Amino acid sequence: MAEAHSVSRAVSGAPDKVLSFETGKLAGQADGAVTVRLGDTVVLVTATAAKSAREGADFFPLTVDIEERMYAAGKIPGSFFRREGKASDQAILTCRLIDRPLRPCFPDGFRNEVHVVGTILGADLENPHDVVAINGASAALSLSGIPFDGPIGAVRVAFSTDGEWIPFPTYEEGEAATFELVVAGRLLDDDDVAIMMVEAGGTEAAWPAFEAGAPKVTEEVIAQGLEASKTWIRESIKDQLELIEAAGGRKPEMEFTTTTDYTHEIFEAVAEVAYDQVVRAESIADKVERIAAEGEARDAVVAALADRFADLPDAEKQIKAAFRSLIKQVVRKRIVEEGVRIDGRGPRDIRPLSAEVGVLPSVHGSGLFQRGETQVLNVCTLGMPRMEQMLDTLGVVDRKRYMHHYNFPPYSTGETGFMRGPKRREIGHGMLAERALVPVLPSKEEFAYTIRTVSDVLSSNGSTSMGSVCGSTLSLMDAGVPIKAPVAGIAMGLVYAEGKYTTLTDILGAEDAFGDMDFKVAGTAEFVTALQLDTKIDGIPADVLAQALQQAREARLTILEVMRGAIAEPRPEVGPTAPKIISFEIPIDKIGEVIGPKGKVINAIQQETGADISVDDDGTVGRVSIGSTDGGAVQEAERQIKLILNPPTANVGQTYTGKVVNITKFGAFVNILPGRDGLIHISKLGGGKRIEKVEDVVDLGDEIEVVVEDVDPNGKVSLALAGAAPAARERSGERSDRGDDRAQATDSSDREYVSFEDAFDDEVRSEFGDLGPAAPVADGGGRGDRGDRGDRGGRGGRGRDRGRRR
Repeated sequence: MAEAHSVSRAVSGAPDKVLSFETGKLAGQADGAVTVRLGDTVVLVTATAAKSAREGADFFPLTVDIEERMYAAGKIPGSFFRREGKASDQAILTCRLIDRPLRPCFPDGFRNEVHVVGTILGADLENPHDVVAINGASAALSLSGIPFDGPIGAVRVAFSTDGEWIPFPTYEEGEAATFELVVAGRLLDDDDVAIMMVEAGGTEAAWPAFEAGAPKVTEEVIAQGLEASKTWIRESIKDQLELIEAAGGRKPEMEFTTTTDYTHEIFEAVAEVAYDQVVRAESIADKVERIAAEGEARDAVVAALADRFADLPDAEKQIKAAFRSLIKQVVRKRIVEEGVRIDGRGPRDIRPLSAEVGVLPSVHGSGLFQRGETQVLNVCTLGMPRMEQMLDTLGVVDRKRYMHHYNFPPYSTGETGFMRGPKRREIGHGMLAERALVPVLPSKEEFAYTIRTVSDVLSSNGSTSMGSVCGSTLSLMDAGVPIKAPVAGIAMGLVYAEGKYTTLTDILGAEDAFGDMDFKVAGTAEFVTALQLDTKIDGIPADVLAQALQQAREARLTILEVMRGAIAEPRPEVGPTAPKIISFEIPIDKIGEVIGPKGKVINAIQQETGADISVDDDGTVGRVSIGSTDGGAVQEAERQIKLILNPPTANVGQTYTGKVVNITKFGAFVNILPGRDGLIHISKLGGGKRIEKVEDVVDLGDEIEVVVEDVDPNGKVSLALAGAAPAARERSGERSDRGDDRAQATDSSDREYVSFEDAFDDEVRSEFGDLGPAAPVADGGGRGDRGDRGDRGGRGGRGRDRGRRR
């Protein structure tokens, strides 16, 4: 068995938190395997690589998977099959967090398939596992022998209401903070840290905290947070280096062959033939026309060089790859040297903007946002509180009240393709736009609705995720959601060449592909709500980053002004097609009364009013939500529920028209006032006559007039029928006839008494003869002696009684 090696360190500034790495104990056949622990959250991360590249592979096939094992938190999966299924949205986000800083660390031309798997073995529901997994993936790759220029480190920091950055915050600390940053970076030769990836967003606590005087998260605050994060990134990297040393060093680097997309000779030939054509093509502002011009130039250069490189089996493929590299070179050179971009804009210029609301007639809210050729339609739908999304994950959040879903169909780029549900990219973009709106949403107490927004990308040429942020704001305000402030987003880029950094505002899709940084910022006019950053170079100087943040703010303010022209503030009320919802608290001990036995009370109110009613509680207080497209139905349901909570008093002697709500063997319960039922005993239902069943007089749901006879000290109400009693119902034909006969006999003064036993004795005597003297008969019996029958005493008495009644 392999020897286990471990390294642990208390986190600087938070000595109660310990980050530890261990290798050599688990998953010995993987190329690299590391177990990382923070608190009682434990993640096993493995790294394996194929021995050779797949033939014809023209990209680096890195795959990252996160396996969330529900046993880690002591849970059994909630699915029908009671086992883990497809990856959750949170797991996919974690995969993307790991992939983004790892991918640039592999050598150019490396095409062997690499698979990184993080398995969550322990989840203490205090410490998130995503950042732990990033550090584990780096350590596993660094030990594996796979060519990897690492290690890298990662940390989550939370901005507290006191203005402090908390490293590796717990779930509780994160929820109390106003902003969270996840930052990954690598160590440079001068011991500085190069920021490689940032994922950040505000929290639900942000707006209340800002109103209470907490410092707002501005661009300057974020720059400080990125700088502060370098301390803990550096510590993680040094811990990984210690682990590698303790384990005997890195494994020997695997043998691999780098793949070149084209030879130097082919690139020089392509540049010689096509340079001027490429320059002309990249000066065309319209995307469709530019792509067409690029295609014509590419085909021309392939035809021109076909004979020259006829001896190469993949000459056409290499020529096309070289042509793309030439486009990249031309675009970057023009930006850096001339300050002119593909579509002729300057570095700070934004493409034409437009914003509309109310573009669809039957939905609850809609917004159409367009920036250049990027066009996003966003639709908002409002639902009852019970429409919240229930989550079955390893985190502490089990419900989502606000959901944003992002769709990117192939036609948005003029292409064909399969549409088989959201891919990882779509989930990531959707969650980024969702996170941008969370800090400005109204609380559940202020606005009881469940909210869903859907962004459909209709046309794409750069930063559809930030277009989704703008579209979401428009549709939310159009739907009447009282957001605290409008939010807009912008995508920034960076080109570094010839020792010069050039920051670009509102990047195109091609500028994203050819640039050195993708930097997305969303926020209000006063503070940042979400941020995402990925770089392809070794770090960004602090002054360049600060400039990029300020440049993004300028663009955001411009976009907000255009959006304000479409709709200045949320509509005062939800639209006519949306449900009208009110919500109020009730004592937790009153929940049972509102719902009623088996839901009878709440169902009756829903049936009567047509309103949709839900009752929930948090363990200390109940909350009732009432919704309907008819405002009058909502008000009536509210009135009835509040009467249940504070029912009116029944007055003794007063007559009420009530409804039979329950029937028992001993009587009928009648609802006479909202929240107030009374009992009519069975003895009071027959009008002085005996009845055998309550149903002979009343049925469930009957409306009858009753009078209050008494209210005891406990509030129990005794009722009696008011006026004449209802006629008893016939239970069967034969029985009814006998009942009529009995009634007629009772009313008749000529009554005849018949004894069944006398008739029986006469019948026996006629068949068997005299059986002997009879016993004396009690007074009033009207019989002679019966012999040994007298021994039956009481039975004979009962027989005589029956004889008289008949």
